[in-house]
Amino acid sequence: METSHRSRGKWMLAEIFMILVALLFLVPFYFLLVNSVKSFADILTDSAGFPTTFVWDNYVQAWKLTEFPQVFWNSLLVAIVSNVLIALISSMAAYRMVRHNTMFNSILFSAFVAAMIIPFQSIMIPLVKVVSTIGIMDTRIGLILCYLGFGAPLSVFLFHGFVKSVPKEIEEAGRVDGSSAYGIFFRIVLPLMQPIVVTVIILNALWIWNDYLMPSLILQSPDLRTIPIATYAFFGQFKKQWDLALPALVLGITPIVIFFLLMQKYIIEGISQGSVKG
Repeated sequence: METSHRSRGKWMLAEIFMILVALLFLVPFYFLLVNSVKSFADILTDSAGFPTTFVWDNYVQAWKLTEFPQVFWNSLLVAIVSNVLIALISSMAAYRMVRHNTMFNSILFSAFVAAMIIPFQSIMIPLVKVVSTIGIMDTRIGLILCYLGFGAPLSVFLFHGFVKSVPKEIEEAGRVDGSSAYGIFFRIVLPLMQPIVVTVIILNALWIWNDYLMPSLILQSPDLRTIPIATYAFFGQFKKQWDLALPALVLGITPIVIFFLLMQKYIIEGISQGSVKG
């Protein structure tokens, strides 16, 4: 009985500790939200205090100055197309590597894994030169292809582990029924990979939506700006417009936060099955 009470006490302390850690991580969101409805003077004088008057006009001005509908569409288009290509191509590549375990495929998979540890900053100058040389600089296609290249290594790694858990007997039954290789993959294997597909989409969506460095290197035209680039326009060399930048940040993160909250239940399931099994 005493051991049971001690165990409950330990769990209660652990829960309290985790709640405090969670609150600590939520502090930046508090500063973001409360300061987004303050005047510039109030932000400078009392950034931690609750606003006495709510300046909702900050959101109106941020919406207009960032041309939010246009930059939202740019971000949404790039995120959707990039995610579809990454998920489709990476899943097909991983399936091929697992089911045809040749030396070439083993080396290729090792190359994908090795690519995960290469810092982006070390190759961004060659990347810009390559993109400019092939003529896709300052285009959505160029940005999407870059995201495909940098998103594929982790995605292939996750898919590779998950495919090992798919029984081969199901595929053999499909072959007996006369299905082609593509039919087996799209009709049998891909539906079974739904948890890891959703996980890959969530992880890449969070990365692509919030990414600033890649679009800043590839995109130059104002009408192609994504949300992070449009928000950065409020931070100049001699002036930082916090009263407009903070509402713009709230507008920018709201869609991806809603998406994450709706889809978060798939993350643990997909990662656990994709990285442990096999």
